[in-house]
Amino acid sequence: MNKFLYFLLFSVLFVSCSPYQKALKSEDLAFKYEIATQKYEKGKYEKAIRLFEQIAGPNRGKPQAEKLFYMFAQSYYKTEQYYLAGYQFESFAATYPKSEHREEAYFLSAKSYSKLSPVYSLDQTDTDKAIDKLQTFINNYPNSEYFAEANKIIVELRDKLEKKAFEIAKAYGMVQNPINDYKAGIKALDNFISDYPGTQFKEEALYYKFDFSYNYAMKSIFSKMEERLNSAKLAHASLMRYKADTKYKKDADEKLALIDVELQKFSK
Repeated sequence: MNKFLYFLLFSVLFVSCSPYQKALKSEDLAFKYEIATQKYEKGKYEKAIRLFEQIAGPNRGKPQAEKLFYMFAQSYYKTEQYYLAGYQFESFAATYPKSEHREEAYFLSAKSYSKLSPVYSLDQTDTDKAIDKLQTFINNYPNSEYFAEANKIIVELRDKLEKKAFEIAKAYGMVQNPINDYKAGIKALDNFISDYPGTQFKEEALYYKFDFSYNYAMKSIFSKMEERLNSAKLAHASLMRYKADTKYKKDADEKLALIDVELQKFSK
């Protein structure tokens, strides 16, 4: 037998007889727990998970269960299986209220949900859930070592929701939008500014409100144009009050000049 085939046969026999393979097939829960713990401590989380999944149910309520379920939750977290990690950490914290790991488990449960938060353009159900869980954690553990990190994550998640709300409001009146509904866009931006008074997008929101007001007025029938032109002027004034040197100043001022030209027709 050549050396390669001998080595291959030896490797197969070694793997098939390894403690891990034996533990997977064994009915001995204590042996499975021992090998799972070894794999966990060596950072072999995927292998540890396979054994934890086999022994979690039978070990529930036993003395070693607290450590087992903590390692189980951590293994899911370390392998970025955040739905499962969030559930396991939450379950651990509820089941072991006196555990030294309870505070950490509550935090990592909430953080797991934050990891599931998608880009701002997608559905934000998981983002809302993560914010609620992080806020609950902060309320329950105001002196936690994780307090600052929890707050930071909440700010990031709220920024994401804010951006989504702004993009939705802006989309109503964008030219590329088939609906091209300037009136709805103005209303949506008013609501956005009211809902997020300190928004980082306020300059843009005020500009687009003016831009939509301008287009709404310019495309109006003559009998309604004067009123809408004056509303557009007010929107321009709001933008300039907020930021006189706005990056949109050149475009806004050019449109304001055109508004004034149109208004002159009504003064004659």
